Amino acid sequence: MDTCAPPRISGLKGREVYDARGQLSIEAEVSCIVCNKEKSMASAAVSSHFGLKVTSLDRKIMSQERADHMMTAAQWINGPLKNMLKGQNPCDQSDVDLLLSNFFMARFLEEKDVWNKEIEESRSLSEHGESLSSPRSTEAKDNKVIKKGKKSNTLEKPFRPTESPEPVLRGSCAIGSVSLAVAQTAAKIQTLPLYKYIAALKNRKAPASYHIPVALVTLLSCGKTSPGKLSLLEEVILIPKAGQRVKQMITMALGIQEEMMRIINTSTKAGATQPMLSDSGALAVTYERPEQPLDLITEACSNSGLALGTDIHLALNLAAAELMDCSKGKYEVATGVLKSPDELVDMYRTLITKYPAVVALIDPLRREDIDQWEKLSNMVGDSCSLLSDLTFKPKAPPLPGVTGHILKHVHETTVSDLIRITSEHQGLVLMGAACGEPCSDDSLSDMAVGLGLGYVKLGGLSGAERMTKYNRLVSIEEELAQQGILVLEEKHPPPLFPDTQEQCTTAQSTV
Repeated sequence: MDTCAPPRISGLKGREVYDARGQLSIEAEVSCIVCNKEKSMASAAVSSHFGLKVTSLDRKIMSQERADHMMTAAQWINGPLKNMLKGQNPCDQSDVDLLLSNFFMARFLEEKDVWNKEIEESRSLSEHGESLSSPRSTEAKDNKVIKKGKKSNTLEKPFRPTESPEPVLRGSCAIGSVSLAVAQTAAKIQTLPLYKYIAALKNRKAPASYHIPVALVTLLSCGKTSPGKLSLLEEVILIPKAGQRVKQMITMALGIQEEMMRIINTSTKAGATQPMLSDSGALAVTYERPEQPLDLITEACSNSGLALGTDIHLALNLAAAELMDCSKGKYEVATGVLKSPDELVDMYRTLITKYPAVVALIDPLRREDIDQWEKLSNMVGDSCSLLSDLTFKPKAPPLPGVTGHILKHVHETTVSDLIRITSEHQGLVLMGAACGEPCSDDSLSDMAVGLGLGYVKLGGLSGAERMTKYNRLVSIEEELAQQGILVLEEKHPPPLFPDTQEQCTTAQSTV
């Protein structure tokens, strides 16, 4: 037997593991025959995200749903996927990912028929119930609406209902996990770090030089699950100065974080209480108005000798879709404080005017509020970029005024999918999920470098699951610098800064 025969996939093993929050996740392990012996080559897990955040009342239901997802994923890996990939060359990433995607699509179409039948049955029951309602009571209700409408001479624009999120197919995280594990296996066979293997796949050859994506650090969280009344600011994100090394950026961000803690502990800012850590690893503070956390950061930067708007800038992740109260057609930006889409646009304009260091808004509105996206872009687009998340709607029509997108590596997204999406869409920010990741996984950093992205958001500077990724980014940067193939960008790449915002030189320097 030829002992030099290239390794082939001999087996897959799927097992349920616990992520950084103690929730069930799935891990895929790839084995190959190497020199006539079966050897475990690599294991990987991708994030699992099941839509909008849930309340405590829903957690038990969601926990059971998650367990069903992971059980199905393990069954897929240990059964049909294992048989399908046995004998495949792990270095043929596109072939492996095509098999995985075809398998997923077949399961998806089967399940879609079931979903459509359930929707039709639900619609039929709803229509039957309406037909049984009293015509007289309906007429009286209509008259009340007409009378109530006489109080105002202006007609409100019709509210566009929020589209139902596309259901996540049970077991789908098996696809992404196996794809990533196969990529790690191929990199190991070729004695390459994962980022160089990914870069060679995307560029069809090894690049002559590399750059490190700008690492975006979450400083504060005042979102829906934070302890205060304010819900609007899911994340306040630090954007470091262009050309800064990762270790310098981490040191600077930690200094700002320590100064914010000192300010909070001495109660310099009214309304602040002892902070806790959010899911993103940032300080979750108790505030009532969006100006308060921005004032806190402004004061911390000033005390640290940093010029906000020069040395650092800010991005706001609003996650506005989670704040919509569909029964009222308004966003609940704080407990008991409701804003119509137009009112929310005006609020953003006021914030951007008062805090010019804010240069990007992420998901400031629902996708359905198309007119307001355009209005917001016209108001702040010259000084502030608008970004939307395309993770769950990659083929959705573009929103007016959006200059960049957020991408997460979740569920059935294969390595080939990431390469394709990042080739088709310019101005992407690869964002780590707030949960659903194992503590020891650092592949997101390799993916961001290998895909040649301008930005990667890894979360706050706390927790093993995040610091592992930051440490990996530092390690990659040092390795590339030692090899003389690290390029330092002296200007922020798109999409976080509008073209007119930076007047820097476009020069690059090689370390």
